[in-house]
Amino acid sequence: MRRFTTSAFFAAGLVLLLANGAAAAGAYTIDPLHTFVEFRIKHLGFSWMVGTFDKVTGDLTFDPATGEGGQAITVNIDTASIDTSHAERDKHLRSPDFLDVDKFPTASFASTGFKGDATGGVLTGTLTLHGVTKTVSFPVKPVGEGKDPWGGYRAGFEGELTIDRRDYGMDKALGPASWDVSLFFSVEGILKK
Repeated sequence: MRRFTTSAFFAAGLVLLLANGAAAAGAYTIDPLHTFVEFRIKHLGFSWMVGTFDKVTGDLTFDPATGEGGQAITVNIDTASIDTSHAERDKHLRSPDFLDVDKFPTASFASTGFKGDATGGVLTGTLTLHGVTKTVSFPVKPVGEGKDPWGGYRAGFEGELTIDRRDYGMDKALGPASWDVSLFFSVEGILKK
């Protein structure tokens, strides 16, 4: 599942706001009810199989005064929370043929850098999936930020990444069109009080 990079997306967005001073400085926590990691992979080259990871947690810290290098984010994804709206397929995706969730219950991302401006940029960090850690870079952009109706402050970001699942040790053949996995991240952070 090459596109698996929820962590990376969240990190990117936070770092972007942080580096450009758009969002309030401080520590944010990911809102698990308003954060989504979606993926899609070609089914035998005929159509798309689409799914989500429903349990995503993480934290980020940013302070515009410290510049691009002073921002940090970590994202954790519960791999067993994969959901493609088909119970038997989800069971197979959790098996050793793919995610092997008993052995690798968490996928994670930790940011290492960001280059861009207030309109977007490229986020870099380490993605750990299926026990393999690789450096990835992908484009991100802010969605919006501001006060919420409950007295808090929120910031949202989105990004996309494509990975080759073979790079992460997932070699189960589903046809030549099914090695690449596209990941879309929609992340909402809540400023800690």
